[in-house]
Amino acid sequence: MKRFFFFIPIIMSFQWVCSQVTLEREIDTLYKEDQFYAGITYNLIVNKPKGLSQSGFSTGLHVGFIKDMPINSRRNVAVGLGVGYSANSFNQNMLLSEDISGNTIYSILTDSKTFTKNKFSMHLIEIPLEFRWRTSTPTKYDFWRIYAGFKLGYLFAHTTNYNGDLGSLKYDNIDDFNNIQYGLTLSAGYNTWNLHLYYGLNTIFSDNAKLGDENINLNAIKIGLMFYVL
Repeated sequence: MKRFFFFIPIIMSFQWVCSQVTLEREIDTLYKEDQFYAGITYNLIVNKPKGLSQSGFSTGLHVGFIKDMPINSRRNVAVGLGVGYSANSFNQNMLLSEDISGNTIYSILTDSKTFTKNKFSMHLIEIPLEFRWRTSTPTKYDFWRIYAGFKLGYLFAHTTNYNGDLGSLKYDNIDDFNNIQYGLTLSAGYNTWNLHLYYGLNTIFSDNAKLGDENINLNAIKIGLMFYVL
């Protein structure tokens, strides 16, 4: 929870500085909007196997650039294509460990008193594609927006961390994560404040990840705030 409130002032400062630049620009009939974004989310996992539950506060931090390409003369309807970075953590009670042969073992920690930390983290390079509608004009900088789209991500790094009765365990070489992550996105709001939703269409883990005989078909849902500028 503390990490969530730590990131909010940083994102707000980012939005304020960039908005000052926006206010000083000359009137441009070929203007573009919202080409930089920064956001923070609360991360949920769904389609959980029996016994798996989340704990603590799982956060996501998202930043990037989107090329705004208006498709009408008023320039309030556009297509956006960009690139970004996303860091996500998921606090839960599924332990990822390795046996002496290096095979990944998945098990449920049934007693929350036996550990103080258990999470996996993912770092992705993402390509967002958005269909954008807004009420902006060349001189109107406070406006409503609805941006719906699709996001494709490449997982370039991941870690698992556990601290508890079993000691301190950390792994960054587990092969069962899906390297490609993709899902639907929706951002909607007015001026600074925009609600953001991401719904993962594919699973976090591959079919090789099993809890007993059951596939671990976890999907990610991310809910939070998104800030667009320039």
